[in-house]
Amino acid sequence: MPKHYKHQNKNSEKANKSKNRIGDTNLAARLNREVEGDVLFDPFSRGQYSTDASIYQIQPIGVVVPQTDEDVVRTIEIAREEGVPVLPRGGGTSQCGQTVGEAIIIDTSKNLNRIVDFNAETGTATVQPGVVLDELNQFLRQHGVFFPIDPSTSSRATLGGMAANNSCGGRSIRYGLTVNNVSAIDAILADGTQHRFTQVPSDLEKFSADPRYMDLVRKVRSLGEREEAEIARRFPKLLRRVGGYNIDTISTEGHNMAQLLVGSEGTLAYFRKLELITHPIPSHNVLGICHFSSFRQAMDITQEIVKLDPSAVELIDSTMIALAREITAYRPTIERFVNGNPEALLMVEFSGENETDQQHKLDDLEQLLDDHGFPNSILKIADPNFQRDITEVRKAGLNIMMSMKGDGKPVSFIEDCAVPLNHLGDYTERLTEVFSKHGVEGTWYAHASVGCLHVRPVLNMKASMDVRKMRDIAEETFAMVREYKGSHSGEHGDGIVRSEFHTPMFGERLVRTFEDLKELFDPKGLFNPGKIVHAPRMDDRSLFRYQPDYEASPPETVLDWSEWGGFTRAIEMCNNNGACRKSSSGVMCPSYRVTKDEKHLTRGRANSLRLAITGQLGPEAMTSDAMAETMDLCVSCKACKLECPTGVDMARMKIEILNQRKKQYGTSVRDRLIAFLPRYAPYVNSLRHLTNVSNRVPLMAPMIQRLMGFSTKRPLPTWCKPFEPPKARAEEISNDGRDVVMFVDTFSTYFHPENTQAAYSVLNAANFKVHFPTPTDKGRPLCCGRTFLAAGLIDQARAEAKRVLDALTPFVERGIPVIGLEPACLLTFRDELPAMNPCTETEALASHAFLFEEFLIQKAEKGLLPLPLQALPQKHALLHGHCHQKAFGAMDTIERVLGLVPELEVKTVETSCCGMAGSFGYEAEHFPISMAMGELKLLPAVREASENTLIVADGSSCREQIRDGTGREALHVARVLNAARVH
Repeated sequence: MPKHYKHQNKNSEKANKSKNRIGDTNLAARLNREVEGDVLFDPFSRGQYSTDASIYQIQPIGVVVPQTDEDVVRTIEIAREEGVPVLPRGGGTSQCGQTVGEAIIIDTSKNLNRIVDFNAETGTATVQPGVVLDELNQFLRQHGVFFPIDPSTSSRATLGGMAANNSCGGRSIRYGLTVNNVSAIDAILADGTQHRFTQVPSDLEKFSADPRYMDLVRKVRSLGEREEAEIARRFPKLLRRVGGYNIDTISTEGHNMAQLLVGSEGTLAYFRKLELITHPIPSHNVLGICHFSSFRQAMDITQEIVKLDPSAVELIDSTMIALAREITAYRPTIERFVNGNPEALLMVEFSGENETDQQHKLDDLEQLLDDHGFPNSILKIADPNFQRDITEVRKAGLNIMMSMKGDGKPVSFIEDCAVPLNHLGDYTERLTEVFSKHGVEGTWYAHASVGCLHVRPVLNMKASMDVRKMRDIAEETFAMVREYKGSHSGEHGDGIVRSEFHTPMFGERLVRTFEDLKELFDPKGLFNPGKIVHAPRMDDRSLFRYQPDYEASPPETVLDWSEWGGFTRAIEMCNNNGACRKSSSGVMCPSYRVTKDEKHLTRGRANSLRLAITGQLGPEAMTSDAMAETMDLCVSCKACKLECPTGVDMARMKIEILNQRKKQYGTSVRDRLIAFLPRYAPYVNSLRHLTNVSNRVPLMAPMIQRLMGFSTKRPLPTWCKPFEPPKARAEEISNDGRDVVMFVDTFSTYFHPENTQAAYSVLNAANFKVHFPTPTDKGRPLCCGRTFLAAGLIDQARAEAKRVLDALTPFVERGIPVIGLEPACLLTFRDELPAMNPCTETEALASHAFLFEEFLIQKAEKGLLPLPLQALPQKHALLHGHCHQKAFGAMDTIERVLGLVPELEVKTVETSCCGMAGSFGYEAEHFPISMAMGELKLLPAVREASENTLIVADGSSCREQIRDGTGREALHVARVLNAARVH
C-alpha cells in the first residue's frame, strides 16, 4: 500500500476520535469562559458551517468567531490542550472542501477585518485576514493602486482565504498569483508561537530571529536543498500550479518564508496579518469580445492572442451564455455584447496608461482574427461602465452554471487543471471525448490566457453511478494533464477533492517532503487536517453533502415550487458560493450586512432549511425556535430573487416556514394586528382622530410597546382621510387604449392618500381614463394580501387574492393595464399571487400589472404620453429604490420617468434595504437592526443631500424610515410628476 494511503487511514482514526468532541459541552463552556467573541456549538450553527462551495459537508466540532487576535491565540491554545483540530475560515467559498472539517472553525470574517496600514512609499498594504478584497480595493483606490488578484468571488473573498488558497483570477497573466503579491505574513503556529514570515537572506549566518523561527528557516532551507532536483523534475513549468506546498520558492540564494505559507490552506499556520504588494491602477482598459462558431477555434487561437500582451483572456461558452440569458439580472448585458449564438466567446482585455496604445492593441486583435479567418467577429468596447457589467457576468460564471434546475449540476473536481497553451485545443477536445464516453456533458469558462479553464462535468451527486463517473473522469483527466506537463490544481487549491492525487502528480518522494514540511510546522496535526497531506479519498461519500442515505422530507407546501422542481430542489439551489455575502453593492443580504453573522445570511438560512428537511437537525427542526431565530432577520427584501445567480428565493421560503410555525404555535397578538390591518382598517380609520393620539401622548408609546411590542423610539403611521375615487364600471370601458385600472393598496388608502391623488391627477392630465375597481362583495377596499403573507397566514392571503381577482379580472380580460403605487403590493401580483393560485387568471393579472412609473415610461417611449412637464424649483433629486423594485429590475423605469422632468438631475443611492421592511422596523426587538440597515448608506446619503434636493422613494415604509432617521420628507414619484406637470 502506498505510504500516503496509510496516512489517510491514520488520519481517519484521528477524525473518528474527534467525532466524540463534536458539540462537546465542556469544550464549549471553556471557550465561552476564556474567549471574548462568539462561541457557537449549537446544531444550527455547526450545520451552517458544515459546508463550503464544494460537494462536501463535515460537521465542525464548533465555531469561534473571535473578537480580537487574543481570542485566536487563546482558541488555538485551548484546542492544543484539548487535542482538537483548528480550521481558519474566511468567506467559506472554497471549491475543494478546504474550509470544512471536524475542527473548531475560526471565522475571521466578522471582526478581524481591519485594514491595518498602507505604506505609499513601499506600495504595501497590511490587512487582517478577514478583510474582503473588494473593500480593500475600494480603500486603495484613493491612493491610485489596487491589489490585482481578482477571483470571481472578490465581493466576499477574504485576503486570509485568498492567501491560504493562493488565489489567482483573470489577470494572472499580467500580475501573477497571490504568492507573487504577498511580502510578509504575521502568523501563529500550532504551538502558540508567533512569527513574522518574510524574506530571509541567502547567508543565514547574517540572519537572526527567535530560536523557533530560526529552526524553521534552517530546516525549510535544508528541505529545499535536498529536493531541488526532484522539484525541478516533477513540478509543472507553468504559472498555474497551486497544488501541494510552495517548496519550489525555497532557495539557497534567499527566499521569502511568507511565500511558503501562501497556498497552505490553513494547514501550516494561522495568518494574523498579511502585507500585500499593490500595483498602480491602469488608466485605460479596453475590451474585445471575440465570437467563434466552434469551441476548438477559440482554444487554438488563444496562444496567438496572448502574444499581443493582453491583461486577461477569459472564456465564456455557449452553455453559460444560454443560462445567463435565463437570469433576469444578466440578460440585458448578455444581449448587448453577444451577437447571435456563438459556441464560444473570448473576452480579451488590454490595460495601460495610454488610451491610444490600448485602442491600437484592439486593432491588432481585430487584424489577428481577420488573418486567422474570423472577420467581423469582434465587438470593441471602451465604455468603462459597459466593461464593468460584462466583467460582472463573467465573474458570476460559477453561479450562472450552477443555476441549472434539477439534481444534475456542474461539479467541481477537475475544473482547475491547467495545461500549456499549445496543448489547450487538444486537451479540451480530448476531455470532451472523456465526457462523452461517460455519458455526461461539461461546462467551460474562465482563464484561457493561462490554459486554466473551469471545467465542470454535469453530474448528480445524489446518484452512486454519477459518483463513480466522477472518480473515473478525475483519474483519466489527471493522467491527460500529466501527459501534457500540466497542473492538476491550477487555481482553487487542493482541499479534499485534489489532495489525494498529489502522489501521481508530484511523485511519492515529494509527497513525503510535503508531509515532512507539515511535521515541521504542525507536528501534532492540529491545523486543518486532511488537506494537502494525509487526505481522505475524494469520493468518500461519508464526507459528501449528499451522502448515500440523503433523503428529504419537506413539509406540505402552500406555494407553487414547480419552477424549481419542488421545494427541496429550490432549497438545494444554494451552492454555498456566498454571493449573498457581498456588502458593497446590490441589496442582498441586508441583515448579514449589519450583523456579519452566517445565520443571518441567505446561504446560512438555505443550509439550515436543507439540513432541517433532511432530518439532520433533529425532529421538528422546521418549526423550532432555532429555525425561527434563523429566519427572524430576513426582511423579505427579495434581493436574492434577483441577485442570487442560482435563484434562491428566501423571501418565498420564509412564507412557508412562517406558515408551518403558525400551524403549530398559532399567531401572536402583534402578528394578528399587523396581518389583519386591511380588514379592520376601515373601522380604525373612522376613529383616526382618536387613534392618532398615541403619537402625541407620551404615556401611550410605552403602553403600546408593553402590550403589542412596537418600539417607543419611532411614531406609528398616521391615519388619514382616504382619497375618494369616482365610481366606474367595467362596461364603461372604451376601446381607444386610454383606459387604466388604479389599484389602491391599503397603505395608499389609509396612510398616504396624497400619492393616490397625485397619481390620479397625472393620469388624468395625460388623457387616461382611470378606473377604480369595486370589490364584488361591495365591502371594504381591495388588498393584495401582503400583510397576511408576511405573517405566514396563507388562507387569509388567498381570500384577499380571490377578492382582487374577482374585481380585476373583468378589466384584465379586456387588456386593461392595472397600475399600482406601492411596490410591495403591486409586485405581489407578479410573484406571490401566481405562487398561491397558479391559474390562467393570476398569470393574466401578473402580465397586466404595472408600477405607476413602469406604465408611464412605457407610454412615453412610444410617444403616447401627452403630459407637459415643467422644471421644478429643485434641480436635484436623490432616489432610493424599494427592495422589490430592485428585485424585479424596475429601478431604471423610475429613473427614466424622473428624467422626463426638465432640468432635474437624478442621483440614485446604491442602497440595500432601508431597514423598515413593512412592520419590521416598528417592532421593538428589531428597531436597532432596522436603524443599522438604514445607516449603512441610505440615511447618511439623505443627510448629506442639500435642503433643495428632492428625496424620492416609492415605498411607504422607505419614506417612514427616511422621515424617522433624518427628519426629511421623501416623495412618491407620482407627487414629483404632479408638481412638475403644467396645470
